[in-house]
Amino acid sequence: MRSEKSAVRVSTGEQRARVATIFDVARLAGVSHQTVSRVLNDLPNVRPSTKLRVEDAIKQLRYRPSTAARALVTKRSRTIGLVTTGAPDFGPSSTVIGFNEAAREARYAVSMASMLDSDPESVRAAVDLLLRQNVEALVLIASRRGALESIRGIELGVPLIAVESSGRGGFHSVSIDQYRGARAAVAHLISLGHREILHLAGPSDSMDAIERVRAWRDTLAEHDLQAREPAIGDWSPASGYRYGLTLKPPLDFTAIFVGNDQMSLGVIQGLARNGVRVPQDVSIIGFDDLPEAAFFSPPLTTMRQDFSELGREIMAGLLEVLKDEDTHKHTKSVPELVVRESTAPPTA
Repeated sequence: MRSEKSAVRVSTGEQRARVATIFDVARLAGVSHQTVSRVLNDLPNVRPSTKLRVEDAIKQLRYRPSTAARALVTKRSRTIGLVTTGAPDFGPSSTVIGFNEAAREARYAVSMASMLDSDPESVRAAVDLLLRQNVEALVLIASRRGALESIRGIELGVPLIAVESSGRGGFHSVSIDQYRGARAAVAHLISLGHREILHLAGPSDSMDAIERVRAWRDTLAEHDLQAREPAIGDWSPASGYRYGLTLKPPLDFTAIFVGNDQMSLGVIQGLARNGVRVPQDVSIIGFDDLPEAAFFSPPLTTMRQDFSELGREIMAGLLEVLKDEDTHKHTKSVPELVVRESTAPPTA
């Protein structure tokens, strides 16, 4: 106990050496920064004991709230700011549509900022633009961790909910459980009798790709199977095709877990150029269940992600957070295995 008190005193002293932020107050008081914001603006749904802790932390740190951030939460605009980064692929686009539909049903308007790159400057500029529009909350849909790191430390003054699969970002988050989905994909291949299973992963800085690689390794290890170094693609059919062309007979594997359906399409075509048949020679399983996946040749076994439902879950989670900002939501749905003709037991 003595060491904990000492740590608090040291932390307080360090904070006084610089300008304290709302996040410093939240850490010292043991609450979320949104709760600090509610106390500062005298908003409801804060317990008296919590309010006292926050006020005490404010005094200790000599915190002075940002006038701009404080002004943002004093009026209700019924508008939500949505930041999206990366290419408008099927998954993110479907998620955005589902979110917008749910927002309209809840009588909220959505102000959106989209960008291909997720560099810190662009993300912060987009957040600043939305905050100036007096949004009540922010939603971030980004595949790469850099976008999350760009927002960390910004004094938003409004709740933030992020779509991020790791659950380790320190934000309210809603996502599809990439880890459990990838485990199910690899387990399906193992159940068919495959023992040498390769993996074509997505970009190395993609949060979803990182979770799928981790699940592939863990599932193989649990069955005493060896994981080779995964290949890295960029989610495109072209990158899958290039990888498929490198896989020439004689083959020392019988299955490939591919990071998404688009790359799976390319892999199948690249293998075909080398005279390798799917699934007679190699089984392929993808991830996403694109509308076209059932019409691949052969039809693709894959993990179905309900992106539209994810968008609705984001809005449902955001409404809960707006009602009770002490709630730390980390909601995850699980992809569903869809078995088609691209997977089969290995031939002897």
